[in-house]
Amino acid sequence: MNIAKEARFAAMRKRLWSARNRDRLISIASPVALIALWEVCVRTGLLDARFFPAPSQVAGTLVALVKSGELWTHTAASLVRLFWGMLLGGIPALFLGIAMGLYRPLRAVFDPLVTATYPIPKSAILPLILLIFGLGEASKIVMVAIGVFYPVLINSAAGVMEINKIYLDVGHNFKASRWQVFRTIALPGAMPLIMTGVKLGVGMGLILIAIAEMIGAKSGLGYMIWNAWEILSVETMYVGLIVIALLGFLFSLVLTELERWLVPWKAAF
Repeated sequence: MNIAKEARFAAMRKRLWSARNRDRLISIASPVALIALWEVCVRTGLLDARFFPAPSQVAGTLVALVKSGELWTHTAASLVRLFWGMLLGGIPALFLGIAMGLYRPLRAVFDPLVTATYPIPKSAILPLILLIFGLGEASKIVMVAIGVFYPVLINSAAGVMEINKIYLDVGHNFKASRWQVFRTIALPGAMPLIMTGVKLGVGMGLILIAIAEMIGAKSGLGYMIWNAWEILSVETMYVGLIVIALLGFLFSLVLTELERWLVPWKAAF
């Protein structure tokens, strides 16, 4: 009986692993095919090379920027701002979101404020942020923090509210403290949606840091893209866009692997 059960589990793991390999192969093949199609279209004249330079030209510019060190400098500046913005916006959003999910009065206080302010385009408040925090680093970090705050907050609260109430009742019956309820019930139970919020927050952070760096910055990928537009260096613009896309892809991979470690029961499905 045990042998048959182990054989079923082994077959299930094999199918799961094969599906993951297939998905990873497709995820690699699809952008490669798109780049190849882009190159062919430019070389055959279907795309205007002035606006859509061939990937080979963009790759040459990328290599030149890497060798000069300029690309590393701008990428590092953006990553530092993104890191501090994630901490400044994500940590308060996590605690507040879980607290809102656990306590109805707190949810009644903050839910209307979140609902009213979330639809405001974050890029639209950039002039106000610049007015308050100036043209220095603070304004860029605050922009990222605002973009990260909402997805993490909303998903954290939703994750807690989706936890089966019986688990919370068990905690209360065993006289668990608020910290114990938070640490052993609310946080693990809400973790799948929290990780979804973090992924959305990182994507929003990359978007907003690029926008913020286009105004009042002398470094960063956003500044590099804007400066390339001013001097009509189209290839450099594409390099900046591609680097942002690669960063988003890498962050997604890292967060997905972290999610598999933190939420192993989700990976089984």
